[in-house]
Amino acid sequence: MNSKRPITPYGWAIKQRLTELHLDQKKFCEIYNIPPYRLSNLIHGTRKAERYRRQVSELLGLPPS
Repeated sequence: MNSKRPITPYGWAIKQRLTELHLDQKKFCEIYNIPPYRLSNLIHGTRKAERYRRQVSELLGLPPS
């Protein structure tokens, strides 16, 4: 598995917001029932995942860029 995929600006916004909330990605996914690979898709821009993008943006108070 290639773990060196670049992180998108939206991905950095997600990571920053999770840090502010003292949540890691795994815990965030568990709490809100989001598949971890979908959050990863959003962070790395590998798939659109529109449904989860809207959900994550709403939960974290991010513009749905």
